[in-house]
Amino acid sequence: MLERLNQVNDVPVVSVFDDRFRTYGKVLTGFDFAPLCRYLETETPIPETGNIYVASDPALEAISVCKEIETTVYGNMPIQVGYCNGRNTTYNGFEYHKGSEINVAATDLMLVLGHTWQIKDNCFSVGGETVFFVPQGTAIELYSTTLHLSPCRVTDAGFRAVVILPRGTNTPLETRPADPTGEARLLLQKNKWVLSHPDREPLMKQGAFPGLIGENKELHY
Repeated sequence: MLERLNQVNDVPVVSVFDDRFRTYGKVLTGFDFAPLCRYLETETPIPETGNIYVASDPALEAISVCKEIETTVYGNMPIQVGYCNGRNTTYNGFEYHKGSEINVAATDLMLVLGHTWQIKDNCFSVGGETVFFVPQGTAIELYSTTLHLSPCRVTDAGFRAVVILPRGTNTPLETRPADPTGEARLLLQKNKWVLSHPDREPLMKQGAFPGLIGENKELHY
């Protein structure tokens, strides 16, 4: 699969098992994530178009491995466990959180990643990102300094991914800065700072800052 992705794309696609992933996050081992993947496969749909994101799914959160993750990876801080399923193939933008995000690939998928220190004047220029391939069944922790957004599919069927975050992330803001400047202009939801590509209408309609500069590249498979 990785060889094929590199043949059909004009940007390198790198495995998350490659050393180049080390500044973005790490592969998580020692946990049984298979029940989470089975739940996504049997109980959650892939939409015909676009993506679906559920921040917190009580049935997922009841699976025992989630308590292990909360206790060990997040140091007893409360977490939410949800999922993102879809058919996305384009960059669209970036987001980041103040706290790690765990993704479990219930299908093969790609992620477009950058670093927060590459943001200049609330903008990120296309060309500084790295595209990573995440094989089915692999769990990764993305550090809080890692820019990311929706996965990208590698088959016609689309993708499924478990998403674990500090509880409350990606939910509506209760208050907004009265006169936002600097980083505050990127705050779109709780613990969610966003740089949207200007062509990404769903994000722009939510009020996201148009901070991804350059082509909204499409990834092929």
